[in-house]
This record gives sequence, C-alpha cells and structure tokens, in this order.
Amino acid sequence: MNDIKPIALTIGEPGGIGPELAIKAWHARNQFGLAPFCIISPKTILNQARNILGLGTPVSTVTNIHQVDNIFDTALPVLEISENNSQVTPGIASSSTASIVIDSITKAVELTRSGDASAIVTNPIQKSALYQAGFKHPGHTEFLAELSGPGTIPVMMLANSQLRVVPMTIHIALSEVAKHLTGELIIQLTRITAKALQHDFGISKPRIAIAGLNPHAGEGGSMGSEEITIMRPAIKALQDEGLDVIGPLPADTMFHTEARANYDVALCPYHDQALIPVKTLDFHGGVNVTLGLPFIRTSPDHGTALDIAGKGIARPDSLIAAIKMATDMARKRISQGA
Repeated sequence: MNDIKPIALTIGEPGGIGPELAIKAWHARNQFGLAPFCIISPKTILNQARNILGLGTPVSTVTNIHQVDNIFDTALPVLEISENNSQVTPGIASSSTASIVIDSITKAVELTRSGDASAIVTNPIQKSALYQAGFKHPGHTEFLAELSGPGTIPVMMLANSQLRVVPMTIHIALSEVAKHLTGELIIQLTRITAKALQHDFGISKPRIAIAGLNPHAGEGGSMGSEEITIMRPAIKALQDEGLDVIGPLPADTMFHTEARANYDVALCPYHDQALIPVKTLDFHGGVNVTLGLPFIRTSPDHGTALDIAGKGIARPDSLIAAIKMATDMARKRISQGA
C-alpha cells in the first residue's frame, strides 16, 4: 500500500516532449523509486509517443484515479479526458489541441482539491498556442491560481538538490525591476516562502537569504539606494516577526558552496539573478515549485522543447526530479497532519 495518493501528471503541450518524458519516467519508476502517477490525457497521444520511442510501453486507461495503485507496476496509467481528436504532430504546437491542455490541468486541480490525488506535476505548456485559442491567463501558474480560488498568491521557487531560489520579479524587463520591488512585495513573498518550507519541506525555522538588487548590494548607497530605502526596512520587519532572514547580500558572493550552507532559500530581486545559479548547479535536475497554492504543484524546469520533440532524445531528469519532489512534499504534509 502506498503512503500517499497517486500524483496527477498533466500532458502539457501535446506536440512537445511531455508525452515522451511521461513514458520515460514510468520506465524509470523502479530505478528512482517513483510514487505512482497517472497522466491525464487522451490515450492516443501516449500511444503515439510510445511508438516514437519504440519502448513497447504498456499503456492502460483508468476511469478513476483510485485504480492507479493497482496498475502502475505493470502499465502507465492514463486518465482519459477530452473528446478532441485533433492530429498531434511532434514538434508543432497547435491551438487545435488547446482544449486538451486546459482540460488536463483543470482535471488535475479537481483531483487534488478533492483529495483523490496527492499532488500535481505539470508538463510544460506552449503559451503561444493557447493564446491563439483564446487562453486569457499570462501563464500556467496564473491559471492554477485562478482555479485555486480568490486570494491565492502563487510564488515561483526553483529548486534542486543544492539550492532553492525565489525570484521576486519574474518576466519583466530588467529596467522595470526597481519599480516593482517594494517592501510589501518582499514581506509577502518571504512569508509565503517561509510557510511553505515549514509545511512542505519540514524545515521548522527556515533560514532565508535575500540578495541585493545592485552590485555589491549597493555598497552603502554608492551604487543604488534600493537596499537602504526598500530592502533593509522590509528585512527588519520580517526579523521583528521572528523570521530568520539575512540580507540584502551581494549576489556575486552568496551562491558558492560555503555561502549556500548558511541558508535554506535565497530570494532574488530579478529573474536571472535567481535562475542562473540554480541552473548552473544542476541544469537537468531543476524543479519549478509553485508555493502559495492550496495543493502541491511541481514542474520540470524546462520548456516544451519543440525542436527535439519526436526525436526520442529528450532527457526525463527534470520530470523525474519534479515527481520525486512532489512525493516528498506530500509525505511532509501527511507527517505534519496538513
């Protein structure tokens, strides 16, 4: 008997590498000790990927996610959704299959909210194809937040075995970062991150490091004043709440081995400041974790890779890491009675 409910795995972009990765992850289930998972997709898409890979993968339809435990050892369970019979061509993202992508995500959220699945692992989506079909959300995370209900504030964390990082601003121009970096934002993101590390990672008193915005963390104001006027007051307020927060730290000296031993997560003012070190340390093993949702959600830290889809060469490392991390998080929640 498994100690957690099955994991709901979304199909992602059908023309991308998601279907191939799901099959490769299932074949690696014993090697990596993966918890049972079920991919939510039309079975035809998995059959096509199986034929491309030539692995002879047994694919079995389930009508209920509760059947997954009994099937997982001998076949990849597929919970079928959508009547969309559009042709899927590996390497091509099409708006005609957008309903499959959206239905897969929606069903996964439904299963986790009901308690029938322990977590969601999402394969990458191709936003441009979804936009062509009328998708109104900026991205995957915002859609998940809407499905979670009012008041949900999602926070993106990238993690691997050596480092966890949270970018405080994400997909905006570097010239816009200082305008978006406020004390309220720093406090809000730090609180959400600290709570998640406690509940989902079992760290009772998370040690949080905050990187400065400017070179040398502003060097006393000679290279920018944001550290003095915005960041230090926010950090002081968090410390007064009892949180273990340090910073602002010079970003160029906070990611080497000895420095990383002093904190459990680093919050960084802008996207590349956070993602460059985590991807440099372990590019293939990185996991995207969304904090602040009412359910566990992880994802591979890569895109749809349309350029290699259908070639059978995509590496499943990041998806396997995402499944393992979701499993660990689910177990931590159970152990804490969450």
